Amino acid sequence: MPVLHDQRQYRNFVKNLRALDNNGNGDGKSFIVEGYALTFDDPYLLYADGEIEIYETISRSAFDNVDLTDVIFQFDHNGRVYARTSNGTLYLEADAHGLKVRADLGGTETGRQLYEEIKGGYITKMSWGFSIDSLTGIDTTYTYDEAAKKYIENRTIKEIKKIYDVSAVSIPANDATEISARNLASGALEEIKAERLKRVNLDKLKLKLLLEMEV
Repeated sequence: MPVLHDQRQYRNFVKNLRALDNNGNGDGKSFIVEGYALTFDDPYLLYADGEIEIYETISRSAFDNVDLTDVIFQFDHNGRVYARTSNGTLYLEADAHGLKVRADLGGTETGRQLYEEIKGGYITKMSWGFSIDSLTGIDTTYTYDEAAKKYIENRTIKEIKKIYDVSAVSIPANDATEISARNLASGALEEIKAERLKRVNLDKLKLKLLLEMEV
């Protein structure tokens, strides 16, 4: 199914992004924000419609070989760069809980404005952009819920190739995430239906051979 391997994907997490106290440091103020862009081993609903629900989990081991060079901090995944790892204003750490983000937004006027918006509670959510390394980077299983009459897909991301950006977001949903999720759902349904058709045809063939043998 089309999982958009080696293409950039986005995920939004409803986790608090917070501004640290704006303490003086002798020659001015600090404009530090921190939060988690994602959490490990914590299943979340990626997509749902009348036919399928997709749940996704990010394994801690997915970050064992991830490329974290020159990751940038943005707002809503576009426009200005407010911090980046290559100049030391963005710090990323994959700890036991998830991907921890700490960014110094004091380098630009717009960054300081974003800090104030985060401090005031106007912006509290985070998102991240990434690519998956290979077809072995994801485990997928399917079940069918008879009561709900829908398929359930459980995906575990095991291997991430590159993180491109972490982003403060105004609303924890965006078009890139929704489009990606719809593609995943469409591909999953196509794969499931093809597999079911294959089984039906195989059963028909077995029945035909059985009847011929009895004759």
